[in-house]
Amino acid sequence: MSTTTPSLPGGTWTLGDRPVTRLGYGAMQLAGPWVMGPPADHNAALAVLREAVDRGITHIDTSDAYGPTVTNELIREALHPYPESLLIATKVGANRDARGGWPTARRPEDLREQVHQNLRSLGVETLDLVNMRMGDAEGTRPGSITEAFATLAELQQQGLIRHLGVSNVTAEQVTEARTIAPVVCVQNMYNLAHRHDDDLVVQLAGDGIAYVPFFPLGGFSPVQSEALSTVAARLGSAPVPVSLAWLLQRSPNILLIPGTSKTAHLRENIAGAGLTLPAEDIATLDGIGS
Repeated sequence: MSTTTPSLPGGTWTLGDRPVTRLGYGAMQLAGPWVMGPPADHNAALAVLREAVDRGITHIDTSDAYGPTVTNELIREALHPYPESLLIATKVGANRDARGGWPTARRPEDLREQVHQNLRSLGVETLDLVNMRMGDAEGTRPGSITEAFATLAELQQQGLIRHLGVSNVTAEQVTEARTIAPVVCVQNMYNLAHRHDDDLVVQLAGDGIAYVPFFPLGGFSPVQSEALSTVAARLGSAPVPVSLAWLLQRSPNILLIPGTSKTAHLRENIAGAGLTLPAEDIATLDGIGS
């Protein structure tokens, strides 16, 4: 169930047994170009992470594949020992190759190694939340999630993981995963222009499961971008804040993880997500994805 907080837009949502701010932070952009190698400005990356926590954000999303290991090590340097209120979500299911690709790695032995590597790089004995990522860089793909998710469920039973989620999945894979172990969140591509998960968002909200959209501004057609820009101009804002505000108002179980490598941009995201969208503007924005 959700509550309210005066410090950040959107209030909070209970993720498993942990209340987290619905406006979180995604650490992917802290690594170098193509999510490989160190950041251009190491101290600036640390400053963004500390600013996020200082601003009250209690949900950080990462993966040991970012860098690889770069973002996790930055999180550890900036924030360890972690505040009790902070939940760090990571994901497994892919490795990196020398060319910056994301080859899948979902065999049980691969997933066990990825979980242990996340434990090492974050400097913890138990991971707060691990998302099992399926599909590929092009999107979701049909297929069974049972072997992979069951492996994570075993590691959860061993005390290495507190909560489990799924990412880049079909509705059928969500249902399949839930027969194996409790799922506390689904992390999929979703935004104003890409509304294929509308029914899933509603279903998950009814079941008390969070929905965490990634790629909140990607894949817009010129007409869709123009419609968004028109609404933003009418509100005296920019498209990105309006998109974030729309997502927060779309459903109470939606949690946001916008990423940035700059503290100024982080502050803009926080302020912009607090926009209250009038009913007529929500109707216009809803039409973008229809």
